[in-house]
Amino acid sequence: MDSAAVRALFPVTERLIFLNNAAESPLSLPVRRRLEDYLDLAEHAPHRRPPARNPVRLLLARLLGGLPEEYALVPSTGVGLGLAAAGYAWAPGDNVVVPAEEHWNNTFPWLALRDRGVEVRIVPIEADLRVAPARIAARVDSRTRMVAVAAVRHTTGFRADLKAVSRIARDRGALFVVDGIQAAGVMPLNVEEDGIDVLACAGFKWLLGMPGTGFLYIRKGLWDRIRPTLPGMFSAEDDLSELRWLPSAQRYETGTLPYSLFHAWTAGLELILEIGVPAIQTRVLELTSRLIEGLQAKGMQVVSPVESQQERSAIVAFTAGSQEANQALLARLTERAITISLRGGRCRVSPSFYNNEEEIDRFLGTLA
Repeated sequence: MDSAAVRALFPVTERLIFLNNAAESPLSLPVRRRLEDYLDLAEHAPHRRPPARNPVRLLLARLLGGLPEEYALVPSTGVGLGLAAAGYAWAPGDNVVVPAEEHWNNTFPWLALRDRGVEVRIVPIEADLRVAPARIAARVDSRTRMVAVAAVRHTTGFRADLKAVSRIARDRGALFVVDGIQAAGVMPLNVEEDGIDVLACAGFKWLLGMPGTGFLYIRKGLWDRIRPTLPGMFSAEDDLSELRWLPSAQRYETGTLPYSLFHAWTAGLELILEIGVPAIQTRVLELTSRLIEGLQAKGMQVVSPVESQQERSAIVAFTAGSQEANQALLARLTERAITISLRGGRCRVSPSFYNNEEEIDRFLGTLA
């Protein structure tokens, strides 16, 4: 990976030390150029606007496994998980298992099922903020229909053992549902290798897209068990007398998408495929290792579980001692054009592959 060439693709590096990629990826030049190409056609030759749906599906399948027809295009992670939760044929007494303190998008769709008589079983988090597969297994039984976890937790960066959780779900006949937004594009994630039945993700973080892009993967063979809940013109055959679902995950798509954003997103996905997720993972782990060592040398408490390389991600959470101290630190960093975020009252730092060691060192230099 040519670090200088990669950095040149992200103009944010000219003005900010942006270490908040877990919140949103800064716009890259390839994505902007493709967006501008689409807008130019929309202005001058709207009949020639390029198709966006199938190109995105093809790229997602190359990046994350599965078949292109197993991907539905949706505007966000929340929409994808909501469709999967609402579309399943739940019966009173069924249950879904989900870890505590997941993101809102992997919590609210399941809590809403209580109105349908579904039990929501919350798995406690370990004292070290890990999600233990054994804790999940203890709550799964013959009435468990879905087990839902984040591939990477948004607050701490803890990376789940997806293969282990998938085995737990499948041993009981449950579906394995994954919120992939903090993993896809930056950490290894493959629907076939990881045994994932349902994967939802937005494009505006590590996948280098913009808000309004995303997907819902549902494994072929499950399309009759998870029914579409918002049928529209793109989800069924052109027959106004009978509803006949399309033989693909496109049945979960409702209507018109922000095509300009999805077309632009193809440039971000192509960039990830060109560099390769293994190279991206290696780079961010190099940067986070430097970050962790520096934080510990400064006397900061790293709260992310970082002892195991397999459980690490591009997110590092730490505390300066109190929520007030963390807020003061955030303000000081902002004054110096260094961007991180607060999650759960803790500082969250999330470098990407275009960041460099100098930026990490300048960030560390602001710490008391």
